[in-house]
Amino acid sequence: MATPDKVEAVKEIADKLRGSNAAVVTAYTGLSVAQLKDLRRSLGENAQYRVVKNTLTKIAAKEAGLDQLDEHLQGSTAVAFVTGDPVEAAKGLRNFAKDNPALVIKGGVLDGRALTAAEINKLADLESREVLLAKLAGGMKASMAKAAATFQAPLTKFVRTADALRDKRDKAEQGGAGTPAPADAAE
Repeated sequence: MATPDKVEAVKEIADKLRGSNAAVVTAYTGLSVAQLKDLRRSLGENAQYRVVKNTLTKIAAKEAGLDQLDEHLQGSTAVAFVTGDPVEAAKGLRNFAKDNPALVIKGGVLDGRALTAAEINKLADLESREVLLAKLAGGMKASMAKAAATFQAPLTKFVRTADALRDKRDKAEQGGAGTPAPADAAE
């Protein structure tokens, strides 16, 4: 018989999994309370780090449709529920794990797709969403400026040619007072 607290805990974990765009499972054995507090701070404001019970989390993951987490739910387990930029949270976990080898990244999910620990580390190597969007916008702006210049080039060339012909005609009219007019101009 399930106790009401366990039912509520499963519901809460399932809701967090459904509401997160990423979840990273870690082993935390050997970390002090102060270190866990530092870890929570390093994840940023768009991630929540919670120590969970494996059995309850397996049930919650199944309810949320994330069965791929089961293989990582062994031993001491904590989950980082990420609602914002997963790159920022992955960087926070990776950097904290470098300084505190007791934290081990086991794996996770990103938008419903299973991730290995190596893939989470690769995710941490990416630039943040804002930086990538800024680079994309800069590239698009440069491409649009290049396209505008390309479309404008024939008009510019035409205007220069017309100006050159007009200048040539004006010079011919000014210098042509002493020269005889062409034969068909006399008629």
